[in-house]
Amino acid sequence: MTLFTGPAADCRLCPRLVEYRRANQAAFPDWHNAPVDSFGSLDARILFIGLAPGVRGANRTGRPFTGDYAGDLLYSSLLKYGLARGEYRADPDDGFELVGARICNAVRCVPPENKPLPSEFKACLPFLSQELAAMPSLRALFAIGRNAHEVALTTLGLKKSAYPFAHGAMHELGKGLILVDSYHCSRYNTNTGRLTEAMFHQALETLLDSIKS
Repeated sequence: MTLFTGPAADCRLCPRLVEYRRANQAAFPDWHNAPVDSFGSLDARILFIGLAPGVRGANRTGRPFTGDYAGDLLYSSLLKYGLARGEYRADPDDGFELVGARICNAVRCVPPENKPLPSEFKACLPFLSQELAAMPSLRALFAIGRNAHEVALTTLGLKKSAYPFAHGAMHELGKGLILVDSYHCSRYNTNTGRLTEAMFHQALETLLDSIKS
């Protein structure tokens, strides 16, 4: 099994993200302000893939989807479906745990305006590739947004045209691995009605139904 450590705390692969990180370190020295490690065990059957840390969310707290609205919907949903236990309090020290699940981001450092550049997605691809190789029990990927979907396919060397993104879609990727898509659980998407809680739950149910056997 491949060992996985993720990017170094002072990763310098992306100059724009390094500059933004340093600006945040100067402005908010008590924040995490570094690449955000994945959350959950490498023995998990499901890997949830997000876009990137939010500046006042994971970039502040150091745990994916922790401290912003997207995490409120994601973690309450994981609790509902038995993929987490404990009480989520938007604090990495809250004792909240994932059950059979792991969460990472396609881009490990916070980008300005939450918009990674193509070169920044590319720079982080090796980390996801190594992470997938280090998960011996992996059965399913859950893409939180189109960008995560495309990064997953690129990492696996698969054609995007063969697996079009659609909310709630389930794709069989071969070798016993599936990919399920969801619109991103951002405040913008929920406020505009693009994604409702029921829609997000439906995508999770598709995921869980697909790995029952």
